[in-house]
Amino acid sequence: MSAKLQEVFQKQQQQQNQSEIVADDEVLQLVGFMVGEEEYAIPILTIQEIIKPIEYTRVPRTPQFVLGVFNLRGSVIPLIDLRIKFGVPATKTNEDTRYIVLKDGDETAGFVIDKLNQAMRIEKKNIDPAPEATTQDKSLIEGVGKKEDRIITILKVSKLLERDF
Repeated sequence: MSAKLQEVFQKQQQQQNQSEIVADDEVLQLVGFMVGEEEYAIPILTIQEIIKPIEYTRVPRTPQFVLGVFNLRGSVIPLIDLRIKFGVPATKTNEDTRYIVLKDGDETAGFVIDKLNQAMRIEKKNIDPAPEATTQDKSLIEGVGKKEDRIITILKVSKLLERDF
């Protein structure tokens, strides 16, 4: 297990120990990450794995946000750059860049994120629905979580994995 992933799990354990005991069905367990300057989160159970960037093969005639495909232990997985998909200028890969491989049913894809933050637990009462102002991207937003002094956009994994290309 990578040091960064182990650190994420240790922080989650600390949060669990410090927080009040709350019924599991009242809490959403998420993994937070950065894309540009914004913090996003996805349910922890939808993550197949988190890896450092590896080589990928460009696929012609795909949208700009689809970087290509990569081979993960014999499975060919599409790779999507969330910066481009979310309209944030692309940057070069650095030591914090990760591929987060998500799975929902039969759909699997890898997403380029700028930085892995931490695992977190947010009580469902602290999650508001997606803002009315969102239009095209509304379908990607599950809700907005409030955690201490931060606002975290929670993404719908099923919509991220939809093949719109």
